[in-house]
Amino acid sequence: MSMDPSLKSKNKLAGVRSVMNRAERIAKLSTDKRLDPKKDSALGLPKTKPTSK
Repeated sequence: MSMDPSLKSKNKLAGVRSVMNRAERIAKLSTDKRLDPKKDSALGLPKTKPTSK
């Protein structure tokens, strides 16, 4: 017998995000000391890999 779709776990749908928004990228770059918010521009930020959960 198959399981009703409404009873399936929703956690299986949540995965690791493949992108970060601008605020998350700025925060990560500043903690890694690759970006100084006072000197560097927020335009043309380098790509960063998202952290795993």
